[in-house]
Amino acid sequence: MKVYLVGGAVRDFLLKLPVHDKDWVIVGGKSEELLSKKYKQVGKDFPVFLHPKTFEEYALARTEKKNGVGYTGFLTNYSKNITLKQDLKRRDLTINAIAQDSKGKYIDPFNGIKDLKNRLLKHVSNAFEEDPLRVLRVARFSAKLSNLGFVIYKKTLKVMKRIVDKKEILNLTSHRIWNETKKSLDTKFPHVYILELNNCFAFSTLFPEIYYLYKLNLKNIFFNFTSINTDLIFRLAKFSQKNVNFDTRFIFLCQFLVSFLDFNLDIRKKSFRLNFYSFLINKMFIRLNIPTKIKNITIMIIKYYYIFHNIFSYSSEKIIFIFNKINIWRNPNILNEISSLVNFCPYYNNFCLCKKKNFKPSEILKILFFILQSISVKFILKKGLKGVFIKKKLINLRIKLLDFYRLKTLSIEYKKNKNF
Repeated sequence: MKVYLVGGAVRDFLLKLPVHDKDWVIVGGKSEELLSKKYKQVGKDFPVFLHPKTFEEYALARTEKKNGVGYTGFLTNYSKNITLKQDLKRRDLTINAIAQDSKGKYIDPFNGIKDLKNRLLKHVSNAFEEDPLRVLRVARFSAKLSNLGFVIYKKTLKVMKRIVDKKEILNLTSHRIWNETKKSLDTKFPHVYILELNNCFAFSTLFPEIYYLYKLNLKNIFFNFTSINTDLIFRLAKFSQKNVNFDTRFIFLCQFLVSFLDFNLDIRKKSFRLNFYSFLINKMFIRLNIPTKIKNITIMIIKYYYIFHNIFSYSSEKIIFIFNKINIWRNPNILNEISSLVNFCPYYNNFCLCKKKNFKPSEILKILFFILQSISVKFILKKGLKGVFIKKKLINLRIKLLDFYRLKTLSIEYKKNKNF
């Protein structure tokens, strides 16, 4: 029985990148041998085991034969006679098909080291076409390694297009799609993931709701003078350089496309359209089973984007109404999410004049919330009020305080928006 280090650990080591997880392949071994050494098997029929001390994954060398649809339609053979080369041949990219033995020697039957030097993402064999998940994986690796100059090999891109044409990609589960997307959005260049999926025509299939918004933007007369594609990619790239997590990046992607649409309409038409866009995005979240937290913030940002961005133009009463709607009192952390997203629409005034100082909308939101927090419910309870009267009194006090502060301290001139 021989053990080899394989996959991402070897690739990242050769690229001088941090190695986080190590995967091992065992040639000439049996399940019984590993179980007798107290390895824990992952799944009943899958030849992957966890080391009893390190908990690293050890897999028996195996081959796979397509016998169904999607990424699960395979017959797996992990007999003792499977060779290392046969195991490596079933992998996706040549740079992931390099092994290292216990003496540090590299086994590289598919020239993965050469492709590392040439910065190529190249498929290993024809078996690549059998697994539609690899379309997303290649796009993810492109995003992860784009800063090192990696590009997708032309023939590999053609194979990715064939997979999409066959509609095999439709057989992927929502979990798989979101998992690969989440990993991609967590890279330094998540926009590359979108670009590559679009290049092989997979983006419109995987995310039809977002693609629909994209197409609407292309039809908008405003975009006779600019490129939504270039602007979207540029701003997503710029936004991703900030220290924000992957879910905030995904929210930004959805919100960015909506923020372009119908920006010149009056507020009543905006409200109708935004309700439709919210419905559309919500449909995608349900279909892909995306976490509720991300869904709720995304819908809230889309629905109230214009208000957040122009918060200083609304009356104190309307501001309190919005703060109550998003339940900011019980969840003040949501203000950080809003603040990181609300300043990224290029077609609205980005600043508001406040005592000859420039404040971004996100800064105004934080100032207003900070002021309103000073009102204590305990003070109202001492008045002997109960039930709905507590809420009414609290709202009235907040409105009065906000009116006073805006008029006397911030000197912000605002207009009451009758259409809201």
